[in-house]
Amino acid sequence: MTGTQARRTAARFLAEHCPWADADAVLLVVTELVTNAARHTGALARLRLHVDAAGLAVSVEDDDPRAPVPRAPDFGGGGGFGWPMVERLAERLAVHPAPGGKCIEAAWAAPAL
Repeated sequence: MTGTQARRTAARFLAEHCPWADADAVLLVVTELVTNAARHTGALARLRLHVDAAGLAVSVEDDDPRAPVPRAPDFGGGGGFGWPMVERLAERLAVHPAPGGKCIEAAWAAPAL
């Protein structure tokens, strides 16, 4: 799945299932996680979106067990901006082992009623 495909899928999911979510933040996180899985691990990413009474969870799995490593931003075009951005945009962020790789989960709480 490419970052563009993941973004489209997530946009449809948000519109149908959780219009309360900050779509800009969620879509940036989805795009960044899927794109980084391809760029830094060479692995195919799998995207899962889940919403329930507690909130929204976005999970991206890939076949590389190594956790993301933050690095200093390179203003010359070498990257280093994505992971810090994901950390700021997600309310909760976790990296878990998954069969054959890892799962990165970003989550946002549902609004209080």
